[in-house]
Amino acid sequence: MTPRFSSAWLPCIFLSCFSAQTSQNSRVLRGSGRVRLKSYSGDRRSLALPWEGIAHAALGGLLRSCALRPSGCWSFSAQGELPGSSASESLQEKLTDQVMQSPQVLAALQERLENVSHTPSSYIETLPKAVKRRIDALKQLQVKCAHIEAKFYEEVHDLERKYAALYQPLFDKRRDFVTGDVEPTDAESEWPSENEEEERLAGDLKSKVVIAEKEASADEPNPKGIPEFWFTIFRNVDMLSELVQEYDEPILKHLQDIKVKFSDPGQPMSFSLEFHFEPNDYFTNSVLTKTYKMKSEPDTTDPFSFEGPEIVDCEGCTIEWKKGKNVTVKTIKKKQKHKGRGTVRTVTKQVPNDSFFNFFSPIKVSGDGESLDEDSEFTLASDFEIGHFFRERIVPRAVLYFTGEAIEDDDNFEEGEEGEEEELEGEEEGEEDDDAENDPKRESGQPAECKQQ
Repeated sequence: MTPRFSSAWLPCIFLSCFSAQTSQNSRVLRGSGRVRLKSYSGDRRSLALPWEGIAHAALGGLLRSCALRPSGCWSFSAQGELPGSSASESLQEKLTDQVMQSPQVLAALQERLENVSHTPSSYIETLPKAVKRRIDALKQLQVKCAHIEAKFYEEVHDLERKYAALYQPLFDKRRDFVTGDVEPTDAESEWPSENEEEERLAGDLKSKVVIAEKEASADEPNPKGIPEFWFTIFRNVDMLSELVQEYDEPILKHLQDIKVKFSDPGQPMSFSLEFHFEPNDYFTNSVLTKTYKMKSEPDTTDPFSFEGPEIVDCEGCTIEWKKGKNVTVKTIKKKQKHKGRGTVRTVTKQVPNDSFFNFFSPIKVSGDGESLDEDSEFTLASDFEIGHFFRERIVPRAVLYFTGEAIEDDDNFEEGEEGEEEELEGEEEGEEDDDAENDPKRESGQPAECKQQ
């Protein structure tokens, strides 16, 4: 039984036939009414067809591949032509004109064309072989550029190593001030005051205030160095505080210094983080290390993806925990029932526990090419980000993260960008309002558009 034609089917039938017709004749289908056609002789041409022309062309294919019976039913003919000659052509034109009046057909056609995207690769496919050959030559040059760029970053790494040696005496003195092994001189402690009221004091009044402050400070406790310096940094930086558990805090209070060490000349590119701890009740290690291995060469399978050195793997260290002090595991008790006798026994076992010190037992990147699961990839990516943040931000600018100034600078920068966006949006809204006021066609009783907050 042949299905009876219904106007509800029209968009589906139309798009189906339109797709079949254009798949035979078109090379690239563009938006805005542009269709790139390939003639049967092999020549390519780009035609700007109006919507009506496109629809007529598509409907022509539809009507040539379908037959209209006197009963009003549609069926596909084996020959792909309508019965008759001039009468059928006239009927075809009339049906085409009628279908063109259907909003459903026009809307469906427009949506179909708008969804067809033009990609650069589709354009490249239309170029002559001689041009493609030259493009391949350009890609060869691009690969050579990538290798030169890799050499550039290797020399940058050498410069980082050189200047790290210049920074280190300053970082060593910072450690001495923090631990209290060395007391800074008055000249070393001099820093402009941010208190404007104090700066306005002059003469004898200022001298009296200074004397009073010295007398008051004599009664204050004078702890050694700067207590909990690195632990405070962990607490101030969100990226690190999220990793720290309550039972990690007493251990981190024993952290005295963090150092960055670069790989030696001639060695594969890498850097290590050294966490120096004072003697404590938790582990016997004086230094915990984390090494990040880096790669600075284009991938042979995808050389164009090279954008500079990247961390590709990392290695931790073994923490020598004292008995009962390992915070990376927890002991749980579980009851087990014997299937035969029905007796119940309690067993204890250790399971992994959330802790910052899991940082030193990272996920190992598989060397045999096996891919990690999604959770492992996310964990490893986060690990790489944290290691990079220690190297680039925390260690070089530790005092500013201790005081919070570096964090405020980062926040202000982000807020400034958001503020610019909001300001621009406000200007656009203002322009729209001006246009609305100057539009004489707008009815005074029309309600203003509501915006969701």
